[in-house]
Amino acid sequence: MNRLNGYQELETKIGYVFHDQTLLKLALTHSSFSNELKLNRTEDYERLEFLGDAVLELSVSEYLYEHNPTMHEGSMTKMRASLVCEPTLAYCAREAFHLGDYLLLGKGEEMTGGRNRDSIVSDVFEAIIGAIYLDGGFQPAKRFVERFVLTDMERKIGFTDSKTILQEVVQEKGDKLEYELLKETGPAHDREYVVRALINGKERSRGCGRTKKSAEQKAAYEILKEMNRIPMSSKE
Repeated sequence: MNRLNGYQELETKIGYVFHDQTLLKLALTHSSFSNELKLNRTEDYERLEFLGDAVLELSVSEYLYEHNPTMHEGSMTKMRASLVCEPTLAYCAREAFHLGDYLLLGKGEEMTGGRNRDSIVSDVFEAIIGAIYLDGGFQPAKRFVERFVLTDMERKIGFTDSKTILQEVVQEKGDKLEYELLKETGPAHDREYVVRALINGKERSRGCGRTKKSAEQKAAYEILKEMNRIPMSSKE
């Protein structure tokens, strides 16, 4: 992909055009890439990630406060934690605009699957928030968060917490939940796992993902949907 075209394509997807496009490039640059080119240590996304993390927390906190006037502080804290955690941000970034496709990675990081690693994708997602904040101020950064994190919150929280939620549901009934790896395919840096979830020894669903954990999350989520136990926003 031509790098300039790639930036423009990503800007179209995120709905924000940078005045200073070097900020977008910096947000997409992993330290492995800058190290290979022998760039200055600050020429990667980490400082922007630090800033974006703060903007994200404030945006989510403000939204939850304004839209849930009867929700207690503890409930807001729990919901915010679910929305800004690594799996949720990686899920948002992949689902909305396939962020991994645009990362600038060193050869070693590329070979070991960095493009699909939740920790990197979520960090870059936060770095983009920081870049938008520096380029256009708080309001466009807040709109980005509202569009890509705060829409369809219940489904996102339900997905990222699905294993924990399902375990609690199963334990309430005195049943036994297990996950079984069925298949593992692809090279070491780009594996795909298929697992099945069993309750009391009976298969209830299957899931696939680039890690066993993500495959298990998807399998658990399918059961929760079947049970109609996807969590809704708490108003207590």
